[in-house]
Amino acid sequence: MDTVETISKYNLSDEQEKKLILREYRALLRSLKPKLKHGDKELVRHAFEMAADAHKTMRRKSGEPYILHPLAVAQICVEEIGLGVRSTICALLHDTVEDTDITLDDIEREFGTEIARIVDGLTKISNVIDVNASQQAENFKKILLTLTDDPRVILIKLADRLHNMRTMESMKREKQLKISSETIYVYAPLAHRMGLYSIKTELEDLAMKYMEPSTYKEIAKKLAETKRERTRYINEFIRPIKEKMEAAGFKFEIYGRPKSIHSIWNKMRKKGVDFEEVYDLFAIRVILDSPQDKEKEECWKVYSMITDEYTPSPERLRDWLSNPKSNGYEALHTTVMGPQGKWVEVQIRTRRMNEIAEKGLAAHWKYKEGSGDEGRFEKWFQQIREVIANQETDSVDFLQDFKTSFLAEEIYVYTPKGDVKMLPTGSTALDFAFSIHSAVGSKCIGAKVNHKLVPISHKLRSGDQVEIITSNKQKPNEDWLNFVVTAKAKSKIKDSLKEEKRKIAEEGKYTVQRKVEGMGAGFNQTNIDELTSFYKLSSQLDLFYKVATKSIDLKELKDFHVLGDKLEAPKPQKIVQEIKFDQPQHAALNKKDTELIIFGESSDKIVYQLANCCKPIPGDDVFGFVTTGKGLTIHRTNCPNAAKLLSNYGHRVVKTKWAKNKEISFLTGVKIVGLDDVGVINKITNLISGELKININALTIEAKEGMFEGNIRVYVHDKEELDELVVRLKQLNGIDTVDRYDTEGLPQ
Repeated sequence: MDTVETISKYNLSDEQEKKLILREYRALLRSLKPKLKHGDKELVRHAFEMAADAHKTMRRKSGEPYILHPLAVAQICVEEIGLGVRSTICALLHDTVEDTDITLDDIEREFGTEIARIVDGLTKISNVIDVNASQQAENFKKILLTLTDDPRVILIKLADRLHNMRTMESMKREKQLKISSETIYVYAPLAHRMGLYSIKTELEDLAMKYMEPSTYKEIAKKLAETKRERTRYINEFIRPIKEKMEAAGFKFEIYGRPKSIHSIWNKMRKKGVDFEEVYDLFAIRVILDSPQDKEKEECWKVYSMITDEYTPSPERLRDWLSNPKSNGYEALHTTVMGPQGKWVEVQIRTRRMNEIAEKGLAAHWKYKEGSGDEGRFEKWFQQIREVIANQETDSVDFLQDFKTSFLAEEIYVYTPKGDVKMLPTGSTALDFAFSIHSAVGSKCIGAKVNHKLVPISHKLRSGDQVEIITSNKQKPNEDWLNFVVTAKAKSKIKDSLKEEKRKIAEEGKYTVQRKVEGMGAGFNQTNIDELTSFYKLSSQLDLFYKVATKSIDLKELKDFHVLGDKLEAPKPQKIVQEIKFDQPQHAALNKKDTELIIFGESSDKIVYQLANCCKPIPGDDVFGFVTTGKGLTIHRTNCPNAAKLLSNYGHRVVKTKWAKNKEISFLTGVKIVGLDDVGVINKITNLISGELKININALTIEAKEGMFEGNIRVYVHDKEELDELVVRLKQLNGIDTVDRYDTEGLPQ
């Protein structure tokens, strides 16, 4: 909830406020007009008045009346997602149960069970029973569980999230980070999966604006600067195609649209190129007015006109006409070589397909009625239901599995009989085996892909035909979890391992019982819990299992006290952790120096650790994360693990900023790629040690076929120093790219 009784940059009189609220309400009714049936208007008005009254004393962080938020969410549902009256009512009421005195019973009484159920799905749970569970993850789980029940819950939630992302300026930095991470981690992939492409792109762009502000601004600026030449190029590209299509008598629209900032940035990262080298900054879109029975034929005709004019890249043809995506998306994509040697992506679709691409799920249903197509969405929901039915895992794992299983793009693979199976990208032969039946999966020892023998870990590609080979002697083992991505396979493997573990743990249980009773204490739940927490394990099953497999020998039991029949663990010694830098002598290190970060508003210094996954250095945009057992860890906001940590455990995030301290050096690494020329190593080391006076900790250079790749570990004081080093290295002759180690951590 983002309310607070402040009136910041916002000052309207009561009268003006009322007018503003009414104006928004009327705009909502205007958007709904084509969908209103008899009696609907009164229902919407009733919901609006109920919400306005319930939220009347509340304000958003920006100071505006809170009711403007539900109104805006309802407007997004209607205008941008294409939902109707019932969803509008739910959107207007979506925060009432959580934040006001209105109860679900009130809503059910006024509007019926269907609306009450959707509002319930949108209401956050306030008390989590399990102490270790993350409240955020539990809430995601609740939303996802209602997905198959009524997908409108997700669509309204996406509208709610979109409006929050659009109006996040007045929030605190850590709140912005937390909300943006959740958006990238769960909501943008969900929007994509629901077929809401424009909402997905806007969510990604907005999240990036808060998480990577400088990169975002830089790309936006470059896009604005290149707009004129892009427009000129697009017009030149379109002209000959337009003439051909007009001559053939097609009714159509053709235009170029820029790619989103987030997708350009992704391309820059994945391909390791600069903005100037990203070739497809825009896509050309052709939208045809065709009758439904001629759609495919006409799209392919247009395709052949385009490829007569420009040469296509053979491996970049995507045919989603014959095989639509499971979120209903249909189109034909091709990449062709346009004028001036530039690759251009062209998307060909009809009006109907375009509406499905913009409005996703909602449009899909509109067209599905009467077409007899049960829809790929139904299949997808069915798979989700199946997995959710036997879900015991904790919420964070559930979310992670849900992401890899259901939010990834999918591939199509065939059974030996030619039936098609849809699996997420990255699926292996083992995933395929489990998708046929859990018994087939558990007994799988290999597969034949396109008649060739492959191991169970073999990654499948779209179009593969797969035959599974089984053996009655086979049973799942721990390694299997490393090469499956589908939630079904994961949960079945985990179940079977648990079963195995339970059998072994029985032995351990007997050993623990003997030892505990031998000390004169009782073998009861309290004492077992005491032992489990002493060994820092998550369950008694783990304790018994570890005792059975001899990885715990219980010799610490002699330090326990026995009071009556109760075991009491010895008091732990407090250990203050400091960070040790393996670093040059000149930076004399003492405790005072390592405390570089000022927390919150006070200037108390706290001992912390720098995360190994992203190696932050002063000047990086960072956040503190409270880890269990390790105290505080500092991560960069663009760390590969940041989205997961912030989305699941936002409550453990601490605001952090760097204190100025030039005394201490931080170890970081850069990777250099360039032409293997005489003296190039000399140039690099001279620049680093000689001119910039930076200490080198390690240097490895590999040269092959005229190219070299160098990894250099250096000690820098802060980000400015590292940035200068990168700029200066790039200026050397023959150096192609210089990158800081971001994801893999430093080479050891």
